[in-house]
Amino acid sequence: MSAEETKRRISWLAFLPPILFAAIAGGFYWGLKHGTDELPSALAGASAPGFDLQKLGDKPLPGDLTGEVRLVNFWASWCAPCRAEHPHLMDLSAEGIEIVGVNYKDRPEQALGFLDELGDPYAGVGADPTGRNGIEWGLYGVPETFVINPDGEIVLRFPGPVTADVMRTRIRPAIEAAAAQ
Repeated sequence: MSAEETKRRISWLAFLPPILFAAIAGGFYWGLKHGTDELPSALAGASAPGFDLQKLGDKPLPGDLTGEVRLVNFWASWCAPCRAEHPHLMDLSAEGIEIVGVNYKDRPEQALGFLDELGDPYAGVGADPTGRNGIEWGLYGVPETFVINPDGEIVLRFPGPVTADVMRTRIRPAIEAAAAQ
């Protein structure tokens, strides 16, 4: 190989690191713009785990999760997004959608104060002071809401607060799908 060919190969290889960097950066950028931030759920399509909850004041504990479409909502009084989503849960409850509440790692007096202040959308609610139920349900944090079909299977897991947009694009379609099963 001549000295001239060696120089050409070396000069071409000098461009290789910036080209590779640009390709990797472009891939990351595309992934951020087009990827999903949805957290996966291993429980989707599976039977909903049961509960081992403590009584919260004089509120009724949740019962069996079969027989009708319902939501299971993990929440806490110390959770600002839980406060923001609460009016949407109240609306669903007023429409006749049964919602089961799991108060997560909270103090009972604060949880009851939260419900006294904002209203109680829950047909049954219990306390999970240690977070053990949250582990069984694969909880990442609060709030998280699950749509359960009449067979007691999880149709949707939604992490984060239920907003008007989430109600329109995720929760209501999942409720309709669960009712059609």
